[in-house]
Amino acid sequence: MVEGFQTEVATDFDPKVINTFQKNFPNTYCICGDICSSETKQAIIQKSKERNVNMVIGGPPCQGFSLKGKNLGIKDPRNFLFREYVNIVKELHPQVFIIENVKNLIASANGFFIRQIYEEFENLGYTLNHDIVNAYNFGVPQTRERTIIIGTLSNKRITVPKQNNAPRTTVRDAISDLAYLDSGEGSDISEYQNDSQSEYQQKIRNGSKMLYNHKATNHSSFALEKLKMIPPEGDKTSMPKELYGKQQFSTTWARLKWDSPSPTIDTRFDTPSNGRNSHPLLNRSITPREAARIQSFPDSFIFYGNKCSVCKQIGNAVPPLLAKALAEQIKEEFKNV
Repeated sequence: MVEGFQTEVATDFDPKVINTFQKNFPNTYCICGDICSSETKQAIIQKSKERNVNMVIGGPPCQGFSLKGKNLGIKDPRNFLFREYVNIVKELHPQVFIIENVKNLIASANGFFIRQIYEEFENLGYTLNHDIVNAYNFGVPQTRERTIIIGTLSNKRITVPKQNNAPRTTVRDAISDLAYLDSGEGSDISEYQNDSQSEYQQKIRNGSKMLYNHKATNHSSFALEKLKMIPPEGDKTSMPKELYGKQQFSTTWARLKWDSPSPTIDTRFDTPSNGRNSHPLLNRSITPREAARIQSFPDSFIFYGNKCSVCKQIGNAVPPLLAKALAEQIKEEFKNV
């Protein structure tokens, strides 16, 4: 999305994820394997050096970053993937690196872990900056907060942008043109049935002649009966309490609201009982393509694999428009380095 940036090497342990990435980015060298294995690590390092990689981007999970794990911190064995990220940066010594993680990484244990991260990378010669960003402030029709850490070999800290000049967008902006499928309808490849109805849709549809991944979950008759009780943009308070089920969260069995951003899209958006991810009007959860739109993926980006895998790929992703904003910020600041 930003001229001057190109993904040279990508890695994941899930072959379905790699398949999707490789088909959308055919010029990227993809490595499928466990990053903890010496063979995979060596392949990543060797290929990255061959291709002159000067930037490393990742979202290493840090399960041990909790109050209970404070005694071990980064050395907590549950943070092994984070350790591998550090090792890759140490080996490649890129000009820039980005870490994406959960919002509470910063506040966890009164800042103990973020201080450890700074110490770890400063010892490698990096200058760091970090902040919590909300994807909604970059044109993504979703409130999704994440911690972003940017490190550079320059003495100058790179600003983590808090917003840009992209127009704020809503669920209506993202998916109103796709509001025609009922439960169980749709297919992996179909034609557009409606013209775009917003500037966001015009941009997101650019370059895609067909519609991919717009296939509705085939809900059970019991689930459909529940959904029929919920008015447009409503929630489970319209149902008898005995139908609430075991889920205790207030947002379960709730519909998205047309003129608001979506809450955070996760990997279970195809399940009405999971949260506020049912269609604002229709009796079904949102489709993978609708979720991808809310994540700001262009329609030309096709997801491959079974439904469970596709939902996982979409829900775990960093919104592309947020990634674009980070790239633009880095590019701008490197003009003066």
